[in-house]
Amino acid sequence: MLDERRKSILSVIDEYGEISLTELSALFPDVSSMTIRRDLSELESRGSIIRTKGGALSVRRFQSSHSSRGEENEYSLRARENILQKKAIAKKALPYVQKGRSIYFDAGSTIMALAELVPNENMTIITNGINVAQALVSNSNINVMVPAGSVNRNTLSVSGSDSLSFIDKINIELAFMSASAFSPESGFTVSNVSEAELKRKVISRAKKTIMLLDQSKIGKDLLFTLADISEIHVLITDGPLSAELQRLADQSGITVIS
Repeated sequence: MLDERRKSILSVIDEYGEISLTELSALFPDVSSMTIRRDLSELESRGSIIRTKGGALSVRRFQSSHSSRGEENEYSLRARENILQKKAIAKKALPYVQKGRSIYFDAGSTIMALAELVPNENMTIITNGINVAQALVSNSNINVMVPAGSVNRNTLSVSGSDSLSFIDKINIELAFMSASAFSPESGFTVSNVSEAELKRKVISRAKKTIMLLDQSKIGKDLLFTLADISEIHVLITDGPLSAELQRLADQSGITVIS
């Protein structure tokens, strides 16, 4: 019966594309909202859905609407990877999100997990993540700002010369950043030059930079470096670093939360 109910819930989510917990509760009146939440968590762990603030998004529908030539969109692939680890990192990062501050949220699936946890308190959050902004804007007390620029369909992020000009004009107290790879030799790296430029600009403007990085990205290199480990202040990950990386972090004065 449990699997049948979850199959029914998944079928509804796939049909609607996106649905709220309230709507699911109305469609399944014999099941408590807490049980539905547990079902959604299980479906997310299987990679069948993506949890959103107050509901769920169909992975199947997301792929069909954001794919080209029958191939899965890069963001949708990343969103399905290491879901539990990203949620764990987001929970560790949440205490650093302070009300009354000027905050920057990078784009990316780990930052998205953090955005879903942010309380509805008085703060300004600038983000170049389209879906991150959508998650945050439902909070009436959060002032959400998105820079101008070109949207990358594969990462759901905004970048380009207009974005750089915008960042030059603002003050950032806390920057929550992400990267696609990290190694001691190359630092934090990504595959898109425009996004690397924007990330570098944000880090240069921020008083404090907090990097969110899951263990699967460590020991890898991509084309463009956005920061060396010495340029960040806090590294939040989902497990202990190797002895070599921990020494490097200690030498750079980095706070590591694992």
